[in-house]
Amino acid sequence: MLTAREVMTREVVTITPEIGLEECISRLVNNKISGMPVCDKDGAVVGMISEKDLLNFIFSGTLKETKVGEAMSTHVTSFPPDTSLDKIALVMGEKQIRRVPIIENGRLLGIVSRRSIIRTVLSMK
Repeated sequence: MLTAREVMTREVVTITPEIGLEECISRLVNNKISGMPVCDKDGAVVGMISEKDLLNFIFSGTLKETKVGEAMSTHVTSFPPDTSLDKIALVMGEKQIRRVPIIENGRLLGIVSRRSIIRTVLSMK
């Protein structure tokens, strides 16, 4: 049984709540990702920001003044590193989320995305 620790991406692009949405969009585009964890100054995950969250602001005319903290989702589904991949995939499907942070002792260790799960399963065949 594979666990999050075995599949997670360890080098995670993050952002802080006080960064503007234009910079956030730039980071997403430059890193070719669709979302990332939002961490406070101590490195604790306080939210997630995704393309879905950004769409509400892109055409509102308030993109330049809005900070990540105002647009992010604060209900973060996360898992400890020893959680089975089956459980993570099930929850991601039920909640229709694309990525989950992997956290241990309040510290971000990595991230598991739908893509990383699919890539892992394909490589096993």
